[in-house]
Amino acid sequence: LPVQTLRPTLCFCAPFLKSGSSSWGALDVIEEEETGDGAAMAAVVGPEEERRRQQQQLLLHSHDMEEEEAVAAGGTGHSEETLQLNLGDLDLTSDEFILDEVDIHIQANLEDALVQEALKTGVDLRQYSKQVEMELQQIENASIKDYIKESKNIASLHTQITACDAVLERMEAMLSSFQSDLSSISCEIQTLQEQSVAMNVRLRNRQAVRGRLSQLVDELVVPNIMISTILETPVTEQGFLEQLHELNNKINAVKEQAFRETMACADVADILDKLKAKAVAKIREFILQKIYSFRKPMTNYQIPQNALLKYRFFYQFLLGHERSVAKEVRDEYLETMSKIYLSYFKSYTSRLMKVQYEEVAEKEDLMGVEDTAKKGFFSKPSLRNRNTIFTLGNRGSVIGGAELEGPIIVPHSAQKSDVRYPFESLFRSQHYALLDNSCREYLFLCDFFLVTGNPALDLFNAVMGKTLAMFLKHMDAYVSDCYDSIAVFLSIHIVLRFKAITAKRNVPAIDKYWDTLLEMLWPRFEHILELNIQSIQNTDPQKLGFLDTRPHYITRRYAEFSSAIVSINQTFPHDRTLTLLGQLQAEVENLVLRVAAEFSSRKEQLIFLINNYDMMLGVLMERAVEESKEVEGFQQLLNARTQVSRSLREGGAAP
Repeated sequence: LPVQTLRPTLCFCAPFLKSGSSSWGALDVIEEEETGDGAAMAAVVGPEEERRRQQQQLLLHSHDMEEEEAVAAGGTGHSEETLQLNLGDLDLTSDEFILDEVDIHIQANLEDALVQEALKTGVDLRQYSKQVEMELQQIENASIKDYIKESKNIASLHTQITACDAVLERMEAMLSSFQSDLSSISCEIQTLQEQSVAMNVRLRNRQAVRGRLSQLVDELVVPNIMISTILETPVTEQGFLEQLHELNNKINAVKEQAFRETMACADVADILDKLKAKAVAKIREFILQKIYSFRKPMTNYQIPQNALLKYRFFYQFLLGHERSVAKEVRDEYLETMSKIYLSYFKSYTSRLMKVQYEEVAEKEDLMGVEDTAKKGFFSKPSLRNRNTIFTLGNRGSVIGGAELEGPIIVPHSAQKSDVRYPFESLFRSQHYALLDNSCREYLFLCDFFLVTGNPALDLFNAVMGKTLAMFLKHMDAYVSDCYDSIAVFLSIHIVLRFKAITAKRNVPAIDKYWDTLLEMLWPRFEHILELNIQSIQNTDPQKLGFLDTRPHYITRRYAEFSSAIVSINQTFPHDRTLTLLGQLQAEVENLVLRVAAEFSSRKEQLIFLINNYDMMLGVLMERAVEESKEVEGFQQLLNARTQVSRSLREGGAAP
């Protein structure tokens, strides 16, 4: 039978074999038993005893084979370790071994179907063992032939392995050498690193010293180009300005090092002083020439002034190194510009007043004064340039955005064209020129003379003080004899708007002048308004001449005047003005009632009242705000008189 067929038959011996033993060991045991005295023993004893004996021998043989395999696998040490184990109940060599448990395993294996079939067929185990041995011998011989057949390849492989082993030995030697070299290189790298750190520290120290020394040398050394430029180049050249900056830095650096007692400062102090003196002399001469050029007739002083701004560092250099020269230059500029501004504005004001309207309001030109042919204010004027007193007309455009900051009036051009202007237009042109020049001058003083705050205001007052005093004197003389209330009120609002413009330009220099001017104009306006109120109070209806039911010229004057004041006062309301307008309205209402009482019939009285109220209401609504107090008051009066008239007409009653 083949080995594969018989192998399951011997599985009954497996429980008695350890995991490391082979099932073929059982065959050897069986063969030995049958070849010895075991055959005779089997013939004498019974089958049961014979089976037990064979099982015990199989177990002992299996144990011996396990020990041999352990010796082959682990060596002598492992065998000794195995013999030292305490097997206890598993020790098959002891007398206390109990075979009952073994019988149970044998019985279980005998119940296997393959084992039972092998026993039934009566397989001869000796014969089977020989067959297996023959097969193994054949396999061994075939394996030997295969080895012999591949002997050349094996030899070649052995040769290659030997060569590889030699190569590996050489590589090992090389790597060992490399390892030792790397160890020495690591030490060298560490040494180099320490040296590098030390060199880096020395380098940083030297660089720090070099930086300070080079800076000190650069600050103290005076190059030849600086000397030649300061001595020979004109001050208007860009090179002179650049070298002047360098000279300023070197002078300051030498002063700083002198406090530290640097010995090298003494070597350059003399030449720096000489260069400073030369630069100061050239700068002084240049600035004074520019200032003297302002004094030439018909000179636009703004051009040399702008040129000075380009060289503002010149004054800074003088201020830092030669204060006496700086003060001389500054005082010369202040005196020159003060005279120029005073002369210019004095001449401009006198020529400007020559283009004013020839006919102006006088003391008798009040609202309640009788309108005679001699005065003729509200009749068509004989002179085409005659200005009205109580009518605003287009005079309000002077405070509009387009004309408020428009070009100033040129007097000689106006005289050639025979153009005349009201006082408020002249006032606007005069003070806009003042505002524009004052703002420019204040900014120039701050920028060129390096001042701010109160010192800047002091310099400005030194330049413009005389001009402002001349303006105030002129305004005081004119306003004290002025009875044109609309012109004064428009001038007030011009000042308020100009004050806002200067605040927007951040020029506080003439704020005090504006306040002084307002303190002069407000009382005059209130005085003129009080005179008009007083004139209406003193008006005698019987002296007004012929009366009819048409609107009276006094009420028309009031309507025009009140609408003009209310429309102007909208942007900058003034409580005192509103109070005086309320008083004026009350007096006009009383005057209308007094004049109406002069009519004999009730009908004419009502018609007169309705016509006057309607006229005043229409003018106010056309030129003033509809929600104003005046409009509301006359609307109520008109409604009341109209209701009375309607009642009389419906009742048929006689007036």
